[in-house]
Amino acid sequence: MDTVYITGHRNPDTDSIVSAMAYAALKNALGQRQYRAARLGQISDETKAVLQKFDAQPPELIHNVRTQVRDLVYDTPPTLSPAATISRAWQMMQADHISVMPVCNEDGTLYGMLSAGDVANYDMLAVRNSGVKNVPVFNLLSVLEGKIINEGGELRDEISGEVTVALPAGRENLLFSSADSIVVCGDQPDMIKRALELRVSCVIVCQAEVSKELLELDTDTCIISTPYDAYRAVHLVCHALPIERICKSHDLVSFHLDDYIDDVRDTVLESRFRAYPILDENEHVVGTLSRYHLLRPRRKQVILMDHNEKAQSVPGLEQANILEIVDHHRLADIETGNPIYVRNEPVGSTATIVAGMYQEKGLMPTAKMAGLIAAAIVSDTVMFKSPTCTQRDIDIANRMSRIANVPLDELGRTVFSAACGEDKSAESILTADYKEFHIAGHNLAVSQVTCMDSDLLMNRKDEFLDAMLQKKTAGELDAVLLMITDVLREGSYLLYIGDEESIRQAFGITGEEKHAFFIPKLMSRKKQIIPALSALWG
Repeated sequence: MDTVYITGHRNPDTDSIVSAMAYAALKNALGQRQYRAARLGQISDETKAVLQKFDAQPPELIHNVRTQVRDLVYDTPPTLSPAATISRAWQMMQADHISVMPVCNEDGTLYGMLSAGDVANYDMLAVRNSGVKNVPVFNLLSVLEGKIINEGGELRDEISGEVTVALPAGRENLLFSSADSIVVCGDQPDMIKRALELRVSCVIVCQAEVSKELLELDTDTCIISTPYDAYRAVHLVCHALPIERICKSHDLVSFHLDDYIDDVRDTVLESRFRAYPILDENEHVVGTLSRYHLLRPRRKQVILMDHNEKAQSVPGLEQANILEIVDHHRLADIETGNPIYVRNEPVGSTATIVAGMYQEKGLMPTAKMAGLIAAAIVSDTVMFKSPTCTQRDIDIANRMSRIANVPLDELGRTVFSAACGEDKSAESILTADYKEFHIAGHNLAVSQVTCMDSDLLMNRKDEFLDAMLQKKTAGELDAVLLMITDVLREGSYLLYIGDEESIRQAFGITGEEKHAFFIPKLMSRKKQIIPALSALWG
């Protein structure tokens, strides 16, 4: 069952994180266990404080949803030890209808790759040169289904020599004459005796008995009895070699489960292997990849929470299947290949929508999850003072607060006292809730930090402006804005870098002070900042 990632936007805020967690919990509680909450960046101090209050772990961090090797329906052929015989490898290839198989070390790591072509090439060479070297006796007995029938033969561990079929005695010129021989014969006592006298490496007796007299001769020749005929025995002797002798073990091209298909495809186009081994994070072989696997890869599946804008979403989204969008922002530029479920409601928090879905499914959230949902609503509605806040947000937050048995004012203190620590750098505060937007050809970023004492942050105005300038330059943006929202004063200081004329015109600023001014009742980036600039730029 494929994992479905439920993820909020980049630089996630509390609402984004909690909504993903709550929706994954809802889906899984309804019997669909493949849903997993995810995040696209480090959690803010505010979110960390909320999670710690309810003893909850943050979602899994993902960096992109690009298609990886692990998303392919790759082959999982059997693997063999380098010491396995060619005969066994060929039998497995035939039985499983495969042409390539990995060869693995004892610990599961890759040794090499064996193909049907490797076996065929070896067979063609064996026609011209039938000699074999250092064939383990165990291998030979296995392929021949044979047994050693003399005591001297038990002393040998390896067999080497030219494989020779013993011919009738009348053809002396074609008989074996060297001790470096493996003699294949039938019911031919004279041939066997001659071989033993020459002390050949091995005598293979096919479908025949050997006299006790010959077996008791003082010799170190290994005598093996086999039920196969001579023709088959000769062929099997050549196939008794370990596959490590013929498989490709150098200059291998392999891929890992985490490799991206774009990179894999480029590598495959530059090489000409029939199949490529796939390795896991421990370098263990888990399968093989062929060209046809790249034609129709499975895409990762995602549900987007608290956003529907490509610039704010997970990198690689164009390679994923978007299944759903649950959001409370304006509709933006995300496109899908198929119709999907979209739930977009004009409320102050995505967590409010998710809580409503619990109610629709007849499922009560746990006390922990209810507390997280209440905190997310408090955070995103700025303790219900944001113009985005609705009565529904207030009602659901109160209900979740009762289920969690935690007062809303206590949650407010937890949320709004965490973001403005004096030990934090200006850059870390700026990027904690930072979003980029593209409006009518203008590229800008708007960051927001909510606190209960804006004076502490305004004392660091110059630090923030320097950090904003760096962001503007690095991102090639037209403007960067920072909202320092004060819950108690019910307004925000707006700091800005770039396009001063547009910003002053959008918010009706007439004073001489530059780069920073306080705007009463300014609480929402979504409902006040972005609409004002969108109206100006049209």
